[in-house]
Amino acid sequence: MTLDILTAKDELRDLIDAYASLGDEKKIAEVMGLFTPDATYKVYMNGTMVASTSGKKTMEEEFSGHAAQVTDYFTLNGQHTVNVDGDTATGVSFTQIKMIRASEGAAILTDYSVRYDDEYVRLNGKWLIKDMRWDN
Repeated sequence: MTLDILTAKDELRDLIDAYASLGDEKKIAEVMGLFTPDATYKVYMNGTMVASTSGKKTMEEEFSGHAAQVTDYFTLNGQHTVNVDGDTATGVSFTQIKMIRASEGAAILTDYSVRYDDEYVRLNGKWLIKDMRWDN
């Protein structure tokens, strides 16, 4: 394995960790900085697509709408495997996400075990998320 590939893998891990941390803090505009302008985001639950969006502007609106319904997020990233091919890469990461929503004065906890299948590109020396698929 070359130093370039090891560096790319480290940078890609930093990218998914930044996605989790910024999302937990509801810094949606900063989260959008981690995506390509034409990015896609798809959510599958039990094999059925329940959400699909593309483009940073639309994604920001949808992410902001979701974040407004959640009082707290807590994300814990697990293993992350990537295959780097020059300025493109694919990756699989496993994550635990806890979301707390308020409902009729009670805090409702939802706990997700998620597999992300991602495609990344390096633009101007910076790795970005091009496609993100969320499977529960």
